[in-house]
Amino acid sequence: MSFDLVVLAVEPATSLDDMRRMIEHCASLVHRDGEPDPRIIGFYEELQESLPDHPPYDRESPWMSAPLAVGIDHVSMSISHSPRGTKAVQAVCQLAERHGLVIYDPQGNEVTGLDLEYRTTAPLGD
Repeated sequence: MSFDLVVLAVEPATSLDDMRRMIEHCASLVHRDGEPDPRIIGFYEELQESLPDHPPYDRESPWMSAPLAVGIDHVSMSISHSPRGTKAVQAVCQLAERHGLVIYDPQGNEVTGLDLEYRTTAPLGD
């Protein structure tokens, strides 16, 4: 069993409508071209230090799908519903906050980190 999280590089004042459009685009098969956002690069590099997503694969890896889906403005993750997954979520949350990124939880259709507020979530609605 697994659950997904998407870390997104957005500006702090991004509206929920803009957030919805960005999430729809990130979920599509066609990704934006361009230079990667430095926040995404920093997040992914730090995440790789403790939780690599490339071979050789560790049996204790929290990733249900690897390598992770990385775009110029997002990192999508499918995480194991387990104690090792819980540790991964904690790392993702800490790194997202450190790099000023937003976390999207598709299961609850909620975002964390808009306006750089990491202690509350905002529902995106339908």
